[in-house]
Amino acid sequence: MSIPYRWIIVAAGALMTCVALGAMFSLAIFQEPIAIDTGWSHAGIASAMTLNFIVMGIGGFLWGTASDRYGPRIVVLIGAGGLGLALVLASRAESLLQFQLTYGILVGLAASTFFAPMIAATTGWFEENRGLAVSLVSAGMGVAPMTISPFARWLISAYDWRTAMLLIGITAWVLLIPAALLVRRPPAETGDAAAANVASGEQPSLSRVFRSPQFIVLGLTFAACCAAHSGPIFHMVSYATICGIAPMAAVSIYSVEGLAGLGGRLLYGGLADRIGVKPVLVAGLLVQAIALATYLFVSRLGEFYALAIIFGSAYGGVMPLYAVLAREYFGPRIIGTVFGAATMLSSLGMAFGPLIGGWIFDTFHNYSWLFIGSALVGLGAAAIALAFPPLARAKTEPALGVSA
Repeated sequence: MSIPYRWIIVAAGALMTCVALGAMFSLAIFQEPIAIDTGWSHAGIASAMTLNFIVMGIGGFLWGTASDRYGPRIVVLIGAGGLGLALVLASRAESLLQFQLTYGILVGLAASTFFAPMIAATTGWFEENRGLAVSLVSAGMGVAPMTISPFARWLISAYDWRTAMLLIGITAWVLLIPAALLVRRPPAETGDAAAANVASGEQPSLSRVFRSPQFIVLGLTFAACCAAHSGPIFHMVSYATICGIAPMAAVSIYSVEGLAGLGGRLLYGGLADRIGVKPVLVAGLLVQAIALATYLFVSRLGEFYALAIIFGSAYGGVMPLYAVLAREYFGPRIIGTVFGAATMLSSLGMAFGPLIGGWIFDTFHNYSWLFIGSALVGLGAAAIALAFPPLARAKTEPALGVSA
């Protein structure tokens, strides 16, 4: 092949994260039309996203472990079929509880099959430019607001929210199933090498891994980072509308954040390969916290766009770095399990942002306290990240019981 197959893996992973997570996060676009059509509360609808994150976190750990054992292809194939089915069922929900169960649980479970397994698989395909490769797979999340979100908004305007969600579910089947068939194990995990690993009988101690300072700091930083930005991301369209921005223009702010996140992933991933992951991560977390506080002072479209570039590049840029740290600390053989566990903690952090944001709006009829609280949590994430042990020590420390 003229293109090394590892880049096919990157392309397939980017497409899958774009469609899967874009479909899940499109609930932010559906929230207002659903509320108007059904009379369901904002907090009730947003709680479906809270369930998404909780289920996605647990599922990410389980699917990551499954991908270590059975390979990523079967995992993402299950997710491709499940995501389309979940969206089709959610579009037919007749009560808030039905919607919460189908969209909140089934969509979250299906979406969790893609992120941790594909990120883990990608780290195995690359020794050089690993940060860039992981960032490109994660970039699918940044492309989603520029593709899935406007597509959802257009479908809602052309039809209604139910038809729009149904069509997105069908689109997920059409795009994700062929992409999943392209996925392969990294070469080091196939054939004789895989057999040798099994025959050696050497198994890392997961209990020691999960108690290690490296994993504790990784998990807490990831959770606090996601807790900081999840609420503002989910409620950004509603916040901009309250500030007087037209609905389609408000969606475009979401898209600008996604475009900036794409650029941020490439920038931060490249910098991490050059100067190290920890300083880049800490800097990005500080920029994210400052940007969140600044949202209290914007009200015009141009101001929203400018801040969306800064905020989107920061939160988008730091997200892939956790996978690079997990690989560097714990090696390739249990990367799916370890990163899945870290993703579970991050998803629990993300779970409460949309729900708390909906409660704040229903109670105070504005989002000021959401941005204040999110900025403080973001500063906490940067402070925790400062405690990351040096990577050189992590690679040589025998206490983890993990061989790379």
